Amino acid sequence: MENTSLFGRIRQSEAASGLLLVSPTAIYAILLLFAPLATVLVYSVMTDAGAGKIEWVFTLQNYVEVWTGKVYRAIMFRSLVVSMAVTLCTVLLAYPIAYFVSFHVAASKKSLWLFLITIPFWTSYVIRVFLWKVILGYNGVINSGLMSLGIISEPLQAINYNAGAMVMTLAHAYAPFAILPIFVALEKIDRSLLEAGQDLGETKLMTFWRVTLPLSMTGVIAAVLIVFIPTIGDYVTPDLIGGGKIPMIANMIEVKMLKQNEKAIGSAIAVTAMLIVALVSIVFLILNRRFLKGQK
Repeated sequence: MENTSLFGRIRQSEAASGLLLVSPTAIYAILLLFAPLATVLVYSVMTDAGAGKIEWVFTLQNYVEVWTGKVYRAIMFRSLVVSMAVTLCTVLLAYPIAYFVSFHVAASKKSLWLFLITIPFWTSYVIRVFLWKVILGYNGVINSGLMSLGIISEPLQAINYNAGAMVMTLAHAYAPFAILPIFVALEKIDRSLLEAGQDLGETKLMTFWRVTLPLSMTGVIAAVLIVFIPTIGDYVTPDLIGGGKIPMIANMIEVKMLKQNEKAIGSAIAVTAMLIVALVSIVFLILNRRFLKGQK
């Protein structure tokens, strides 16, 4: 009876009711996320048998090859540098926009500004990247415009098929992802705190540095992670904007998994990339926490 009554109390509790309510969706999400991840983890410690087949023999040689191979390390380093550059540029450009909308746009017009910011989402990501290829291409808009004005005599080759063009394209593509979380964090700041800082003799710049920026760091953190994590795994932009000459880690994974049918080594590269991204994200969060403690 005690067991029955205990089971009945658990079933009637709010926590159990909520768990039962979300369990179908949670199980579905776990299967969608965990099953592919578990497959990649298993493949990464197996042996390639050739022709896209996996030999079920445990080995760590895949990780040894990835961690010691100069090509893999160079591509991973390039991916990290490009992703960090994109993240830095995106957040630095997104913060002033979010600040302007939050502090200088009338409340009745903020929804309109947010609507305009999200307009790029209306088109496919591939189309947006391809448009940048049209703009930066050898016979693109910039080169054609400069030649028609007589500024240059032949098309510039330095504005396309390089890392700078990739950073520019990715920063534009992910800008709304950075603007929105920073805007939300700025909207939550109590304006009376800013007025109190200025009443105590602080300049607007120092008030921003000591009050606004620390209080908005949660949005900045979210923006950094939202931009950094997907850009390091982007493979469309290196193909279109980089012309396939500047491959990133996702392009290497695609080649190994789909073109060369080396699923084991491709899985090891993917797991290594995930571990590096997780490590960099954790380090950033730790440094940010120390920064916030220092501001108190």
